[in-house]
Amino acid sequence: MNNRIQRSGLPISLLASVLLGIGASVRATDEPTLKDAYKNDFYVGVAINRTIAIGDAVQADNVNRSWEEVRKDIAVVKAQFNQISPENDLKWALIHPQAGADGYDFGPADAYVNFGLSNQMYIVGHTLVWHGQTPRWVFQGTNLPTGTTNASLSSRSATDAPGTNGFRGRRLGRRFGGGLGGFSMNEPHASREELLQRMREHIFTVVGRYKGKIKVWDVVNEAISDGGTNLLRNSPWSLIIGPDFIAKAFQYAHEADPDAILRYNDYGLENPVKRDKLITLIKSLQAQHVPVMAIGSQTHVSVSSPSFEEEDRALTELETLGLPIHITEFDINGATGGQRDTGADVANNSATTQGGLVDNANQRLASQYASLFKVFVKHKSSVKMVTLWGVNDAVSWRAQGRPLLFDGNDQPKPAFGAVIRVATGTQPQL
Repeated sequence: MNNRIQRSGLPISLLASVLLGIGASVRATDEPTLKDAYKNDFYVGVAINRTIAIGDAVQADNVNRSWEEVRKDIAVVKAQFNQISPENDLKWALIHPQAGADGYDFGPADAYVNFGLSNQMYIVGHTLVWHGQTPRWVFQGTNLPTGTTNASLSSRSATDAPGTNGFRGRRLGRRFGGGLGGFSMNEPHASREELLQRMREHIFTVVGRYKGKIKVWDVVNEAISDGGTNLLRNSPWSLIIGPDFIAKAFQYAHEADPDAILRYNDYGLENPVKRDKLITLIKSLQAQHVPVMAIGSQTHVSVSSPSFEEEDRALTELETLGLPIHITEFDINGATGGQRDTGADVANNSATTQGGLVDNANQRLASQYASLFKVFVKHKSSVKMVTLWGVNDAVSWRAQGRPLLFDGNDQPKPAFGAVIRVATGTQPQL
């Protein structure tokens, strides 16, 4: 212990006060922990950022936390949750920022996995194939866009030097930003075969490295279109490879780790139109014997919607697929600007967290958390995991919407007690 204190550079008296503060934050309630309250129902998990995984006040994930705050965050994660997901460090832009076998940066991801193993947590990997947070080099090549010549491209600069990958300088947190990672289909792009090879190499390398340790993978993330009649959104993956890029990703992931649970993950499944698209997609993949093993419903919702009945209907319809359902990125926005939004694009995040909090925000947040947890428990035969997207409001990607169960000081909010009471059947003390 003395060596660890000396390395920390903190006086023993300060360290003691910090540890006392940590204990106080965790013991601020006599109620059971989330993981204990729901131990007979499903995993209760949390997305952690790099500061928590590494255990230091590093500058990452747009988190500005002091050493003392990080230690409190860690204490809450260990006390309350039995499953973890990474906010960013397993996304392509972080773990494989540069091309080639030497282009990987495994350090932060290794720390994340080691944190889960050392704390006996169920570990999720997020995410392998996504249109966001993917460096430009992944999609670049020598195939010219239709109707384009080399001469017409001579004035363009399409480098892959630092600062041009389309993710540097963007807001970190849940994601650096949506879109195509700065890549445009109007520039030279890879062939189908090249992109499939890059996908395969990436999946085999990353999944293979954590084989047997990461138990669940988000293989494909957010491939379904939000509007219109198209089933899939236009992305470099779908435009270069074709719609079978999803099947290929699942095939490669299954080959890399046959024992891992492979899931498709998307947002807005509370919306009947988008939910119908997801059901159509998954049924098509099942007919092709693609190894899709679970459905990830992100569940970025608000204090206004969905209602108990709407969420109940959504899970009932998803259950027709016969697959486990994971609530993967759960938070409830309390800002006035986002009361009808179930999207997950950081480009829209500013608008959805503006206007201040709704009236009676804490009470409405508690009521909505209780309502949705009641739905999850009702469907516990299918719902196997509920993951909150962040440990507290201060580190949330929607911090201004105060969307989580703990405040920025790691103190439980009324919503925490409401969620516990759903499990225990107790009534609030008046």
